[in-house]
Amino acid sequence: MDLDQARFFMVEQQIRPWDVLDPKILDLLQNTPRHLFVEKGKEGLAYSDIELPIGEDQTMMFPRVEGRLLQALDIDTSENVLEVGTGSGYLTALIAKQAQSVTTVEWHPTLQEQAKSRLNEFKNIQFHTGDASSNWNDGQEYDVIILTGSVPDVPQTYKEKLTLGGRLGIITGKSPAMTAQIITRISPDEWEAETLFETDLTPLLTKNNARKTSFSF
Repeated sequence: MDLDQARFFMVEQQIRPWDVLDPKILDLLQNTPRHLFVEKGKEGLAYSDIELPIGEDQTMMFPRVEGRLLQALDIDTSENVLEVGTGSGYLTALIAKQAQSVTTVEWHPTLQEQAKSRLNEFKNIQFHTGDASSNWNDGQEYDVIILTGSVPDVPQTYKEKLTLGGRLGIITGKSPAMTAQIITRISPDEWEAETLFETDLTPLLTKNNARKTSFSF
């Protein structure tokens, strides 16, 4: 399989038709080899329109969902980002190429170590391990926060960790009807929510819902 061609088709046939039209985001996806962030032997599936298993019973987002969220978040080179759920490290790489700094938190130490090895060229990523599903209590505010798994409701703690003008990218609800939103802090006590699309995403793993779910490919 020609992986470069597969990446081109992913961008043109999956992502662009999903109203991802920002040239910056399309170029970012085209220039970041997704197959470098999957398990050995699954490289041929990296550009498929699926939630691809990445180990520890976890999955990568659909590529089109990643593209749409990144377009809506519109990350700037001066901004600091919190990513909840490092996973494979692919979305972390996409964010790190746009942001000033990225703090990324992962539940599974094994996934975090794999991601670190894939992201060793980046100098603007800080890695942490733990349960950050409802809060990451580091005393900091962020310009952008993104949760890479679904949660039942929007955690108030993350709304309050946003800077003024900061954006939270989140998918909430219960399968099969979930909603992707961008929540923007417009004042110290006010937030504005924009609904992007309906989807169905693997829940973010937490200490309360940790259980085995079997994926096989």
